[in-house]
Amino acid sequence: QVQLVESGGGLVQAGGSLRLSCAASGRTFNNYVMAWFRQAPGKEREFVATISWSGGRTYYKDTVKGRLTISRDNAKNTVYLQMNSLKPEDTAVYFCAASSRPYYSGNTDPTMYDYWGQGTQVTVSS
Repeated sequence: QVQLVESGGGLVQAGGSLRLSCAASGRTFNNYVMAWFRQAPGKEREFVATISWSGGRTYYKDTVKGRLTISRDNAKNTVYLQMNSLKPEDTAVYFCAASSRPYYSGNTDPTMYDYWGQGTQVTVSS
């Protein structure tokens, strides 16, 4: 079992920044591919970004490239999502997820992830 706890969400004006964190406990953190997903009201959960075990490879949803950055610190069992130049359409509940499958750029399907956090709300005002 892996337990994931997100933090760092909040209310920010358009153009602002937030940094989300996801702290993991349980099994060895660096054995897992990590990702961030988000879900807006009335919409399906969508992929945002994923990162390989070592942190050396990342993959992003097209609309967040250049604005959002995923990273991980295996010594701290934590994955981050730095969010810059935020837009109202980024408003959603953000979830981190862990997968025991090998990393590849197609790790965008939520069903490929074994463990999920409870989510943290991000609201971007215009």
